[in-house]
Amino acid sequence: MTSPLKTTRNGAVLEVVLDRPKANAIDLATSRAMGEVFTDFRDDDSLRVAIITGAGEKFFCPGWDLKAAAEGDAVDGDYGKGGFGGLQELRGLNKPVIAAVNGIACGGGLELALSADIILAASHASFALPEIRSGTVADAASIKLPKRIPYHIAMEMLFTGRWIDAEEAARWGLVNRILPADDLMAEARAMAQQLAKGPPLVFAAIKEIVREAEDMKFQDAMNRITKSQFATVERLYRSEDQLEGARAFSEKRDPVWKGR
Repeated sequence: MTSPLKTTRNGAVLEVVLDRPKANAIDLATSRAMGEVFTDFRDDDSLRVAIITGAGEKFFCPGWDLKAAAEGDAVDGDYGKGGFGGLQELRGLNKPVIAAVNGIACGGGLELALSADIILAASHASFALPEIRSGTVADAASIKLPKRIPYHIAMEMLFTGRWIDAEEAARWGLVNRILPADDLMAEARAMAQQLAKGPPLVFAAIKEIVREAEDMKFQDAMNRITKSQFATVERLYRSEDQLEGARAFSEKRDPVWKGR
């Protein structure tokens, strides 16, 4: 059986390509495989950044595989580690993830992109949440999207299932930038390499603070930091990298981050 995922390591960068012709839809087995890949990425200290994209030029991912569902895959089945697509519920994922959206990203595919930290889009990419038309709910998107783009635009997408193109997605802040299709992966890889040179313990602290503080009042979140209640922040403050950053600044040189 052909693997639905193609993975490539380039130094500290892991590239994951969802490759399930014809549309890169995700069934239960693929979701479980994605969970294993991203769990391994999370736990491998030699990997610092991941890129997720789709094979081909038309589809990033349309989400749930309705054909597999018709053949017996239960919508409430075992998605594996990290939930659907292996990312959106993966605990402790404190490394940067870039989504390179190379085409259609709808339903669970849009939710997969929303699970990344940075979204780059090809100029022909398009986005939608068509679940409403089949009488179901885009559950993860209902939680995430109104926090990422203006509330009224998010609710319109959820209520109507209408499509938006890459330019509109950028206008609402859904994607970081739009690129010609031929330049998409080159830009994603360049950004990943740039991030891979950064301080991994700082990235981890940023991700934990952002994640945990999302529904907290500002002062409550600050109090958790000052009371040493964020594990990644405490690890950073007691690390060799913290000292290295100060030394490199005083010595007017680039720091050498070791992640410890």
